[in-house]
Amino acid sequence: MAIVEFKNVCKGFGTGLNRKDVLRNITLSVEEGEFLAILGFSGTGKTTLINQIAGLSQPDRGEVLFKGKPVTGPGPERGLVFQSYSLMPWLTVAGNVALAVDAVHKSASRSERAAIADKFITMVGLTHAKGRRPAELSGGMRQRVSVARALAMNPEVLLLDEPLSALDALTRANLQDEIIAIWQADQKSVVLITNDVDEAILMADRIIPLNPDGTLGAPFRVAIPRPRSRTAMNSDAAFKRLRVDITKYLMDVGIAAKVAETRKLPQVTPIHGAPKAYAEAAKSPLDEKYLEFSQLSKVYPSSEGPLTVVDKFDLKLKKGEFVSLIGHSGCGKSTVLTMAAGLNDISGGAIKLDGLEVRGADPERAVVFQSPSLFPWLTAKENVAIGVDRVYPSATRAERQEVVEYYLERVGLGDSMDRVALEMSNGMKQRVGIARAFALSPKLLLLDEPFGMLDSLTRWELQEVLMEVWSRTKVTAVCVTHDVDEAILLADRVVMMTNGPRARIGKIVDVNLPRPRTRKALLEHPDYYTYRAEVLQFLEDYEHGAHKKEAA
Repeated sequence: MAIVEFKNVCKGFGTGLNRKDVLRNITLSVEEGEFLAILGFSGTGKTTLINQIAGLSQPDRGEVLFKGKPVTGPGPERGLVFQSYSLMPWLTVAGNVALAVDAVHKSASRSERAAIADKFITMVGLTHAKGRRPAELSGGMRQRVSVARALAMNPEVLLLDEPLSALDALTRANLQDEIIAIWQADQKSVVLITNDVDEAILMADRIIPLNPDGTLGAPFRVAIPRPRSRTAMNSDAAFKRLRVDITKYLMDVGIAAKVAETRKLPQVTPIHGAPKAYAEAAKSPLDEKYLEFSQLSKVYPSSEGPLTVVDKFDLKLKKGEFVSLIGHSGCGKSTVLTMAAGLNDISGGAIKLDGLEVRGADPERAVVFQSPSLFPWLTAKENVAIGVDRVYPSATRAERQEVVEYYLERVGLGDSMDRVALEMSNGMKQRVGIARAFALSPKLLLLDEPFGMLDSLTRWELQEVLMEVWSRTKVTAVCVTHDVDEAILLADRVVMMTNGPRARIGKIVDVNLPRPRTRKALLEHPDYYTYRAEVLQFLEDYEHGAHKKEAA
């Protein structure tokens, strides 16, 4: 029996020429006890769709039914957890959950209401934090409060609007497991909005894509038995096939054809393009250890004495090698990267690039951060030109302009070069950041979770952009990521770090997959899931305390 139904629902915003249709003729049924995932990307109308069920928005045409009756407004039978934690900052964890309990269980006594609140606080593992306020909680803990508050309303259907997308990988995995356990215990109906294919497959009974044009795609049935283990699923043939099918579908409907190439790169030499690094590189003994991390350590002061975050980090990179650095949050990945960039002092050991010790920031080491640091009042072209003008002092103005325009075109901004950064989406800003980094012709490219803030489709697209531009330059590169697929897709080697403090290299995997690489091709490659299993197993071991066993 359907608990939620959409009947030819249409929804748009704006009027006249400015009107944008977000949902088009949506017809959908959610069965009682079903876990349904709506899978789509930023701007496709996922939140608009779930707001129709929650009663926060009304359709322009068609109707939304809950248990056969039209949805006319919000109600406690439909519990909604948002992507952002909408908690009352002045209330404790217990106080925030009590708000929902008091609204729904008005006839219960004070002690009964307190017991109900305690039940759901315990269910999400926050008993120890009952008296803390939101400012004292991590992002994962705040989202747990949101889940507890929604559950405390005892809804018949739980609505999850990308509730885990802002969390780190480990916290996200733990909350996924908790939500699945709660759903199985109560057999509530759940509608999950997500842009993560693996999350949808892990959690849902059925996955329905929401297309960029606001229509629904054909559903994918998830026939993988429960309980589903992330590590075990990696070798499951049904998981692999479903993953390939969904990924191909989403890429086909969502990613436009590559931009046509119209510009050529001028033959100009950057200021740091010394003969040692370029003309003599082919015969240089430094090729095999072009970038050297030698016994690298980083110590921060703390109230309890010196805290060693990174300890004895040893790694050599060949010239032109691409290495991914992966590990759990707090393991020191970004610390290593910022030391290589010269933005963070080294406590011990050394970093050498092309035979010279790294000291301070320099455009020979280009950095792309998770959050693109552009001048908001400047255009894309002007943002890239700032670095180019400094790096190519002997080039003509026209040649420098050609460099800027060439790389902006390569990242898909050929038509947006004159747009100011303030008017750009996060994905467009990150494209500018990538173009700026490559335009410096650096000796070393450093990427600090460059796609971490982007939705999956934009992330996939920019990964392919990055690979395409990197294949032309073969610049030595280090990319910090928490995304296993991204690490394998991009790299020649995946370097895995142990948990901090005193983090160091725990394991290195050589990725012998053919280049040039595309996500579609790699998902079909017979060795891809073997590499994935190695990295997943390492991360799982450290999630469950491998570092404690080492220290014993």
